[in-house]
Parts: sequence; C-alpha cells; structure tokens
Amino acid sequence: MKIIADKNIPYLQGVAEQYGEVTYLDGAAFTHEAIKDADTLIVRTVTRFDETNLKGMNVKLICSATIGYDHIDTEYCDAHGIIWRNAPGCNSGSVQQYIVSALITIARKQGFDLKDKTIGIVGVGNVGKKVAKACEILGMKVLLNDPPRQKAENNNLFVDLDTIINEADIITFHTPLTKEGEYKTYHLADNAFFSSLKRKPIIINSARGAIIDTEAIKKAIKRNEISGAIIDCWENEPLIDLEYMNLADIATPHIAGYSADGKANATRMSLESVADFYGMNKEPASAIKAPEPDNALIDLNNYSDSANRIYGAILYTYNLLSDFNRLKASPETFKRLRNEYPLRREYGAYKIKNASQEEADLLNDFGFQL
Repeated sequence: MKIIADKNIPYLQGVAEQYGEVTYLDGAAFTHEAIKDADTLIVRTVTRFDETNLKGMNVKLICSATIGYDHIDTEYCDAHGIIWRNAPGCNSGSVQQYIVSALITIARKQGFDLKDKTIGIVGVGNVGKKVAKACEILGMKVLLNDPPRQKAENNNLFVDLDTIINEADIITFHTPLTKEGEYKTYHLADNAFFSSLKRKPIIINSARGAIIDTEAIKKAIKRNEISGAIIDCWENEPLIDLEYMNLADIATPHIAGYSADGKANATRMSLESVADFYGMNKEPASAIKAPEPDNALIDLNNYSDSANRIYGAILYTYNLLSDFNRLKASPETFKRLRNEYPLRREYGAYKIKNASQEEADLLNDFGFQL
C-alpha cells in the first residue's frame, strides 16, 4: 500500500511504515501529480482535498489527523467512493486546557472572579462538553447552545442563542464550520449578532475562524459592544488580519488543540482508521504516545493563597500568554509557529504535591495526578 502523509503530523514517522510504503510531503505539496499513485492520504487541515486534486486518482482513503474535516470535500468523496475519516474528540482535552488558561488569564487582566460569571458555550460536541465540565469545576454558571443536539435529544439541557446573547458574560464557540443548511455556522457571529449583545461579553473562538465575521468583530471591539476577545482561529489563515490581532486581548496561532496529547491521539486514530479500512492489525498504532514533560511535579506550596494555588497549577501546565507573545512578535511566521509548536502536555501528565483535600478534589476533577 502506498501512503502519502503530511510531514508535520507528529509521532507518525517510524510507525506508519508498518502499514505500507510511506512518502512524507509538506501540506502545500499534495498536488494532483504528487498523490496520483497513492492509496491512502494522511493529512491535516492545511490542504484542501476536492475534485481539483482527487479527480481520476487511485486514492481510496483519506485520514485527517484533526477533529475538523471542512478541508475535505466530503460530498465529492462520497460520490466517488473515496472513504474519509477524521479524528473526533482527539484534541478536546487540549482545547479545554486552552480555554481554562484563557479564562484565568482574562479574569486576572480584567479583575473579576470567574465564579461570578455566566459562560455561554455554542457547540456542545466532544470539545464543548469538556469545556462545560471545566467551567462548572471553576464555579461558573454554564449555558449550553447546540441546536442540532437539542433537536435530536429534545430535552431541557440547551438554551437558544438569544438566551446566550442576553445572559452570557463570556461566549465561547465550539462548532464545526458549515456554510449551508439549517445549522449553518459560517459568520454565525456577524454584525447582527454583535449589535444584539446585552452584556458586552468576552468572545472566545478556538473552533474555526470563519464562525466569526472578522470585520464585524473588529467593529464590535471598537464600538465597545464586547469587553474582550480571545482569538485562536482566523479567517484566511495563515494570512491573518493584523488589525484584528492587535485589537484582541489574546491572539494565538490556531494552537488550542495542539497539546502533545491531542496530537498523539489524532495520529493514533488516523492509523487505526487505516488498519480498520484495510483489515490490518491496530497494535502498531498503540505505540504512539506523547513524550513526558521535563518537570511533571507541581508543588502547591509554591503558590500563595488558595485561588492562586489552583490557578497556578493549571497555568503551570499551560500559559497561553507565551503563544500570544510569539504570535504578536512575528505574525508573519504563523505557519511556522504551528509546525514547530513546543511540547505541551495536558493535566494528566502532572502530579500534584501538598494539596489540601478540597484542592485535591478539584484538581482531580481536572485530571491531575495526586
């Protein structure tokens, strides 16, 4: 079997070879000519796969080592017998970690207590559910909005978007990007959305850039319709809007899901999809694991009061200001900042020392070792 894989997918080399003959290419090099003899593609979101580069190909399977799949023309693939697979939930823990770090950081910057705030979560899939759990642990009031789930489940778990517009102090988006249909999310946050907000909320986007209309949110910031913006996903990546970046409280280069844990999950799930499709052994894929952090022990006695002890442990695992500073210093290196992202591990890689029982219970809920 001939496999062509994106060379920037981590932990793949040395393992994928157990499933076939592998060629590694840069994402931009997946041209019609380059992939014409491939049976299987293992890809990321940086490359669009549609009729342009798939027509007349031998490709039978496309595996995207990502949670999203809007870079794959699924209708074309379905119509032409090309099976496609993504990695749902692979980086949900990583995005949860990003959002928690973002909430702590913005609360400190603006001088408020998270326990006094209501957060509206738009999109409650694998990621949104984990974000909701984290916000509940932090003591926030949580509003959930997910029209497709609400229609399918017919329960009282969800609220409509108007409720979030009226009641949320913070709004975070976790939907896929869909441009058509009943549940279209393209430019979900547009001029009308921002002008109708009642509480000047903080806006967080770590899902897809085009869920938010860039021009609309820039106007909203300038008109004081929102009180803050934390932006990880951008329209027209990697050529991001520099004015938008400078208006945001925190801006990062689409790395919310880039923990080593999330990357390892995605790579492993992609190879498991290959094994499933071709009837091969999944065991080699199980060898893919994230590296250990350099300093995995967190001593809470290094922090002063109780809130700082909890928040200190969380930010020890990941402080998104480091990513913000790197992007702000050189936005033209957006792509490189993603491709050469430093090791980040999630909570479960860290062990807590000197925790009170109350602290231990809370940190255990986040997944820390005790």
